[in-house]
Amino acid sequence: MTNVYLSYNNITSSLGFDSETVVDNIHNQISGLQLINDKNLLPQPFYSSIIDTKALSKSFKSLKNEDHFTRLEQMMITSLNSVIQSSKIPLNKNVGLIISTTKGNIDVLDKNNEFPKERAYLSVLGKKIKDFFKFKNDAIVISNACVSGILAVAVAKRYINQGVYDHVFIVSGDIVTEFILSGFNSFQALSNAPCKPYCKNRTGINIGEVAASILVTNDKTNLAKEAVAVLGEGSCNDANHISGPSRTGEGLYRSIKSAFKEANISHESIDYISAHGTATQYNDEMEAIAFNRLGLQDVPINSLKGYFGHTLGASGLLETIVGMHSLSNNTLYASLGFETLGVTQPINVITKMTPKKMNFFLKTASGFGGSNTAVIFKKVNNL
Repeated sequence: MTNVYLSYNNITSSLGFDSETVVDNIHNQISGLQLINDKNLLPQPFYSSIIDTKALSKSFKSLKNEDHFTRLEQMMITSLNSVIQSSKIPLNKNVGLIISTTKGNIDVLDKNNEFPKERAYLSVLGKKIKDFFKFKNDAIVISNACVSGILAVAVAKRYINQGVYDHVFIVSGDIVTEFILSGFNSFQALSNAPCKPYCKNRTGINIGEVAASILVTNDKTNLAKEAVAVLGEGSCNDANHISGPSRTGEGLYRSIKSAFKEANISHESIDYISAHGTATQYNDEMEAIAFNRLGLQDVPINSLKGYFGHTLGASGLLETIVGMHSLSNNTLYASLGFETLGVTQPINVITKMTPKKMNFFLKTASGFGGSNTAVIFKKVNNL
């Protein structure tokens, strides 16, 4: 099997427009969540991490393109451009493009939006990104609820292993919109305070927006210093409920088990878990059960939702990139907002920034419809 690596990367978010700045803010436990009072989005104030519009516009204008792009497209293009430029890889037939998102340009369906309704089609979003950069191959769009971002990594790795591509660029993104906020509000899932994953005092989730991009490649000669190898992955849908996770964590349990089987390492090798941790009662409990079933309850674990909120289809890739930097920096970052354990099974939540020599980490994600994905990564900076 071909070795597959995650290399150059970018995070465009409320905490900065490059991965290093974002990780530095996480190191200092600075959250991008703020109280938003915008009645066009939600009647009552809510906490969210929203990218500064002026900063985004300025960054996008520096690319000097005359076409007209939506907010999400500007975020994705800004992020992906950084990775393409850093990699110096020519966009030939051996290069693939994957886009992961849950709702894409859903905001074009809002009243008085200037873009045509057809812009809401995910295929149109894919074509816009492809055409901007002049990729030779059509974009592959992955939209599988909140596992989309990390599932894109697994799919890219499979394409490379099968010899379809030598390199795959992934860009993930979702935006904060009235449609998305009203949906989670109807579940009574939105918190009126910054979220607290796995904490007894949690009151629900925050929704955030981000664009994240990465290069997945079979070439180990030109890797970023924080590069990791993809050792194993697994994805399982437990079909439990359209929005409620399995009470036994079955789908997540099987996904992680599949990842371990392919990686051919034991659970004792895992130095850190970058978990999903949405700060809802059912999700947090399900994850704790699954981790305990696999003997992972003592492994240091965090959720990054306290820094960004839940960024939906981008969250898995965003959190993978932070995990890569965590390994590279040999530093565990605090699970912001956590105070007292609020799940019935023991888990080792990281409460403060902690130096730790690390080589392996596990990234997990779970989403609506019973979707679950797990990927195991290994540090490769000693190559």
